[in-house]
Amino acid sequence: MKIGIISDRLNRPLTGIGNYVYNLINELSKIDKGRIYLINYKENNLFPELNKIIIKNPFEKFPKKPFYFWHLYLNYYLNRKKLDLDIIHSPENIPIFVKLKYQKKIITVHDIIPYIFPKTSIKLNYYRYKYIFPLILKTTDKIITDSYHTKKDLIKHFKIPEDKIKVIHLAANENYKPLKEEEINKIKRKYNLNYPVILYVGALSANKNIPTLLKAFYKLKKQGIKHKLVITGEKRWKYKSIFETIEKLNLQKDVIFTGYVPDEDLPALYNAADLFVYPSLYEGFGLPPLEAMACGTPVITSNTSSLPEVVGDAGIMVNPYDVDELANKMYNVLTNDGLREELSKKGLERAKLFSWKKCAEEHLKVYEEVYNMK
Repeated sequence: MKIGIISDRLNRPLTGIGNYVYNLINELSKIDKGRIYLINYKENNLFPELNKIIIKNPFEKFPKKPFYFWHLYLNYYLNRKKLDLDIIHSPENIPIFVKLKYQKKIITVHDIIPYIFPKTSIKLNYYRYKYIFPLILKTTDKIITDSYHTKKDLIKHFKIPEDKIKVIHLAANENYKPLKEEEINKIKRKYNLNYPVILYVGALSANKNIPTLLKAFYKLKKQGIKHKLVITGEKRWKYKSIFETIEKLNLQKDVIFTGYVPDEDLPALYNAADLFVYPSLYEGFGLPPLEAMACGTPVITSNTSSLPEVVGDAGIMVNPYDVDELANKMYNVLTNDGLREELSKKGLERAKLFSWKKCAEEHLKVYEEVYNMK
């Protein structure tokens, strides 16, 4: 059995889906590297020991996001060339939308946010999910989801048979753990964090519900809390309301934007925070709360979508639309040492239930199952 994994995500900063792709391949390479082939449009310096299949991108001269056009070309190429592969796994759902002539196909669906919350995404994404996504689901042999919640969404909205979907949870990297004071202080100096921190990690996009976090933070400041709110992550889409809310509430001096933070800095940043808050409206899994728990940082997150599935009773759940409830819970954690310590211990234990090794082993079982399909 030879498995081809579409790996162009490794060419970009490793956030979200990129983290999943990297960690999955990393663990698979430890278990069974001889059967793994990485399909990409260019070489990169990750995983030099693995087999590579480079399919040149004829649209590489396009100035922005050439991988969009490569994904289209890939559908044509895979049905024209008979690659020596048995299975092709697309670790995100969009790239391969045709029924493959020579291989069986597996896709990973992380979420269907543009379909369920079209107002939080760009119109192009909504139309992709409305018209192309059903074709992708129909022409795949097996679907992997990060959570039972996403599985339920696929069954509900697209009438996918339950036995066609396998749930495999993600995990936090091993470097997400409690760190020594000197490592934490080093990252504080790097990002000029000479004040107590409330942390948010994730994209700046509408579904992340950051304006609600800002309004709750404003209420905390009125109650005398001295913390600053540190927001890390790249600007994605429909993020203007974030900055409009900051202007309206006059929080310019108390909200710090770091932009994209590299993976090597994030564990210490989580450790530097007294509280991690993630009031997202919808997540297919929600890695940041799990990463925070693995670092021993208390977590407040939403009681929606997959987040209760990930956090369990190790964090505090709130209605993401209720500013007062979020503000009250944040105040309780920041002013109660015993509660913070309890949440820290529960989070550390909860995070141990998830591992990338287990994730990779479950993927191999799916590969074997699909390979043996008639």
